Amino acid sequence: MYNPSSSQAFVWEVAKVSRSDRWLVYHRLHELNIPCWCPSDGSLLVEVNNCIDAILLRSTVQQLFAARPELVDWLERCWEAESVNSYQ
Repeated sequence: MYNPSSSQAFVWEVAKVSRSDRWLVYHRLHELNIPCWCPSDGSLLVEVNNCIDAILLRSTVQQLFAARPELVDWLERCWEAESVNSYQ
């Protein structure tokens, strides 16, 4: 069993992900330095230590499962939020 690196960490199971998609998510999270592992039951467990980790996890999974219009809308909202923040 894996022990989280921090007592403040949450461990999330990424559910309903095919084996090939699970490995894509696993490798991308490792590239982002987010701890994750695949136990022998085939699940994907992810250690979320802060808000940035949670956003990166959501974004990584969303890229695989969201429809193109949903991804375009998400990106446009991010750009709008950035432009509003840059004026403050």
